[in-house]
Amino acid sequence: LLFSSVLEEVLVSIENELQAVEMQIQELVDKQQELIQKKMRVKSLIKQSSGDLEAGGSKDTETSAEAWSKKDFPWYETIKTALQSKFKLQKFRSLQLETVNAAMAGKDIFLVMPTGGGKSLCYQLPAVCSDGFTLVICPLISLMEDQLMVLEQLGISATLLNASSSKEHVKWVHTEMLNRNSQLKLIYVTPEKIAKSKMFMSKLEKAYQAGCLARIAVDEVHCCSQWGHDFRPDYKSLGILKRQFPNAPLIGLTATATNHVLKDAQKILHVQKCITFTASFNRPNLYYEVCLITFIFHFCAGIVYCFSQKDSEQVTVSLQKLGIKAGTYHANMDAKHKTKVHKGWAANLMATVAFGMGIDKPDVRFVIHHSMSKSMENYYQESGRAGRDDQKADCILYYGFGDIFRISSMVVMENVGQEKLYDMVSYCQNMNTCRRVLIAHHFDEVWDSANCNRMCDNCCRENSCEKMDITGYCRDLIKILEQAENMSEKLTPLKLIDAWSGKGVSKLRVAEVTPPKHPREELERIIAHLLLQQYLKEDFSFTAFATISYLKIGPKASLLKNEAHVITIQGITNKKSVYKDKPSQSSNLKGSREYAQTVSKTVQDSVVKNSQERKRPNCGSNLKAKKLKLQEGGDDQPVVLD
Repeated sequence: LLFSSVLEEVLVSIENELQAVEMQIQELVDKQQELIQKKMRVKSLIKQSSGDLEAGGSKDTETSAEAWSKKDFPWYETIKTALQSKFKLQKFRSLQLETVNAAMAGKDIFLVMPTGGGKSLCYQLPAVCSDGFTLVICPLISLMEDQLMVLEQLGISATLLNASSSKEHVKWVHTEMLNRNSQLKLIYVTPEKIAKSKMFMSKLEKAYQAGCLARIAVDEVHCCSQWGHDFRPDYKSLGILKRQFPNAPLIGLTATATNHVLKDAQKILHVQKCITFTASFNRPNLYYEVCLITFIFHFCAGIVYCFSQKDSEQVTVSLQKLGIKAGTYHANMDAKHKTKVHKGWAANLMATVAFGMGIDKPDVRFVIHHSMSKSMENYYQESGRAGRDDQKADCILYYGFGDIFRISSMVVMENVGQEKLYDMVSYCQNMNTCRRVLIAHHFDEVWDSANCNRMCDNCCRENSCEKMDITGYCRDLIKILEQAENMSEKLTPLKLIDAWSGKGVSKLRVAEVTPPKHPREELERIIAHLLLQQYLKEDFSFTAFATISYLKIGPKASLLKNEAHVITIQGITNKKSVYKDKPSQSSNLKGSREYAQTVSKTVQDSVVKNSQERKRPNCGSNLKAKKLKLQEGGDDQPVVLD
């Protein structure tokens, strides 16, 4: 019996090792597929850059950006005149002309363009230059209102329909939809309107039959895909549009979609064949930084993203106590007050506002994430609201260990929520690779870090981040978790750190585990790294009031049975980070925004603290981080969002 028991233990050990090996094999297969796809993309880029396209290939000719960049189309003078007279713009930005030309030609189009790249013009300009109206589907009322404000200022007739629209307004819109001589050019609706309003679909069908429906624009088209970062079920119902109105051209627009998400969205929308234009992800004027202190820049307009409505309100109060004109905008505010704040901030008359999507304000000098975004797509889109005027701006992300588990418990029920969150954590944990390289890799692009021009913290940092062996630390953490499991105890991330540090409840500590001497934030980085590498894993407990995240031993922990196995982490060091000089700012911005006030991350107390002086590259808006009192005055304001 004893011998049998020993054999059983050996068998379990072998099975665990086999499981670990299978995981490694799967990781290598996934990596192989990733490299094959990357190889194909690079070959495609080489082929495009060398101009070696197949001669006479009608498909290549029709779908290439170069084919649509010409100025000999019969409508070119019309769109050029409208661009200058109606939209007050002198020239097209990257891929705008190509997209507008394809839209005027009646093609189905998918456009991937970074936030601030000018996506809305790509359907607004064709709408103005075409007979009939363009139907625009947007996910948020705030996004529609933002665009309608701008269109109203430009004298372009546009409107929206939503649940709060009056009967008189709805009747007027329905009448205009069937009026061939109507001046109404754009009608904005939410996807819910398409999914749930039979009356609207009936009017839309009549407008299509009368030749009044010029085209359909689906904004934030990534919301169609369950693999996208912001999946919305009602977007799946938009497939009815192409089935019912097959001859109405459709343009799908997004700032954040991988190739996989785009293909899924095309399938959902029943778009059989389309032209896809993809602009580079890169915004060269944005400075990216991940840090432990958030900077509020007093003499420039900006946005502060917060985790929750409560957080945004507390941060706003803290800023107001400093004399900074700040306000809050979130979903549960009164509609009239939201609109007032929205318009006020857009006109630089009021303090802060929070928007879900679509802020058409060019001079936002900074976007601060008071807590981490739930995905790379969200972060890229939100940070992209800075510097739309092409002047340098700062994108500062405050990364806190606790944010991982606050967000994780929120996205655990989403299809790929945790996977996308861990991608975001990996971005924050990385202290070596160019931020643009990391963003490019996520969006299936290839990027040379030399082109960053030191416009991110990692490219400004000297080689002071050391590679450290944390295998022993991982073994210690597993001992603590094993003991807790034997005691039927569950450890939250904070309890695990306390037990590891020799603090907290004494029964959770392990005698042979020596508390590490690193600062707490570095212990948090180690645990986050082990979580990403699957030596640890999250385990969730659902109560009537909350979802609680606990840490348990992960599937890769069995690899540690091999004494030769080593785990390393980059960036754990006792040295202070040293930065190279950041590119100097243009002279017209120098001296205008010299002071920065730091805001404490401790939302619970909602107390704003002065930061300790630290060496940091000059930020995009030429601000200096110093222990200085906030100066009074200044008309521009930060925006606090949830």
